[in-house]
Amino acid sequence: MPELPEITALTDFLDEQLSGAQLTQLLLPSAFALKVADVSHESLIGRTVESVGRRGKFLVFEIAPAAEAREGEDSAEPLYLIVNFAKAGWLTFSDKQPGNDATAAGGYFAAQLGFSNNGSDFGITLTDVGTWKGLAIFIVREPEEVHGIAELGPDPLDPAFGLDEFSRLFTHRQQIKGILKNQKLMAGIGNAYSDEILHAAKLSPVAPASSLGPDAVVRIFTSMQDILNGAVQEFSGKKPSELKPAKKASMRVHGRTGEPCPVCGDTVREVTFVGTSLQYCPTCQTNGEILARRGSSDD
Repeated sequence: MPELPEITALTDFLDEQLSGAQLTQLLLPSAFALKVADVSHESLIGRTVESVGRRGKFLVFEIAPAAEAREGEDSAEPLYLIVNFAKAGWLTFSDKQPGNDATAAGGYFAAQLGFSNNGSDFGITLTDVGTWKGLAIFIVREPEEVHGIAELGPDPLDPAFGLDEFSRLFTHRQQIKGILKNQKLMAGIGNAYSDEILHAAKLSPVAPASSLGPDAVVRIFTSMQDILNGAVQEFSGKKPSELKPAKKASMRVHGRTGEPCPVCGDTVREVTFVGTSLQYCPTCQTNGEILARRGSSDD
């Protein structure tokens, strides 16, 4: 699942390419991906992209008011086209308009968008290669109309989100990994970076958050800041097609089951849940204990 660092890099890339561009095409081969639409998606055609931003793991296109009103539509306010990539969604970017016969990985795409900017054409294809198609598109008047955005906790890289605010999260009885992944408590961290943060902090992913002492909370906060900021800097300037490989290459334990831990050389282990898994190093994180396989995730 795309997380804060790669969504940040993607946002910066798209904002640079598309700010000021006119939306010329919006193709939806199936209505399945369009979850909420305050107005028809056709009403976005001809409007200009003001900016591309991020809210947690959501990609947010701010679309300027229409130059001319269409019958029955209020054109005097901006609209927001918002994308949640879910578990297996992503996008491809090209320097040409999409065609009606275009295909995507796995033979499925959720939407295609065409743009024109100062004589240059661009195309975006939103793809979802998961067995269960979770990519979601919203067209709203305010981002907070999207339920998932309205419930988001603070951004972990927001300068206003300091150690004091972070420490208050650890009064919950939830497991540490669940705290880091809970979007209502803190926005943008998912399965991969929670594994990486806890490995760097040398803490078990299944330890109850409320059991941690102040020193452990400081270690998590410091590791979170270092890892997320480092990834944002590393991914900055990369094209969308380069971001997923760059993320995979940067992981130290996540997705590395059976490989040696880069810190101590112990074998990276995995705990599986229904539909997901986590990776950890026994020596670095659990005092050598091998965590049991679990039937369902409680995070």
